[in-house]
Amino acid sequence: MKRLFLLLALLCQLTISVAQQADFQKAVAKYKTAKTVTATATKTSHKNAVANDAVSKGTLLMKAPAEVSITMEGGKDQLLMQGSTFTMTVKGKKHTTSSEKNTQFRSFQTVFESILSGGAKDISKLGDLTTSKQGNTLQLTITPQADSKKAARRMMFSSFVLTIDTKTSELKSLRMNERGGYTEYTFSGYQFK
Repeated sequence: MKRLFLLLALLCQLTISVAQQADFQKAVAKYKTAKTVTATATKTSHKNAVANDAVSKGTLLMKAPAEVSITMEGGKDQLLMQGSTFTMTVKGKKHTTSSEKNTQFRSFQTVFESILSGGAKDISKLGDLTTSKQGNTLQLTITPQADSKKAARRMMFSSFVLTIDTKTSELKSLRMNERGGYTEYTFSGYQFK
């Protein structure tokens, strides 16, 4: 009886994973033929201890196979993913890491590479990823798991939340949750080339 229950649970989980992957592939299908994607970006920085959010404008640039750049204030602030290398520039000061050294970015890299390939890269087996579909949006939440308590304390972000419009294939927002607040980027005015 236990084996039957385990088999049914496994089959149910597999069916859900396949359905989630299919929803994701459908949502990002437009990226299959695009080599470059650009959009206007709005950055909102929220700190729990500060009354007003900081808001700035910039651009999003995505290039296949694995480059994503969000640039604000003429390059003073930037998030850049080039393959497994991540560079964050804050007020002109650069910080660099990689998904090989910093585990919190592994699934993040895989998800963006899959978006840029139109869903060709399988994300269904990512253990720290959950997806939910509501109306015309697909939400992907990556909750990185630390290898140790020490590594958990060093993690800059507790989760990443990406929202994709399933009708237009546009990435509508990226929210990076951290201790004491979050940084959220919203995107509009897409051009697929």
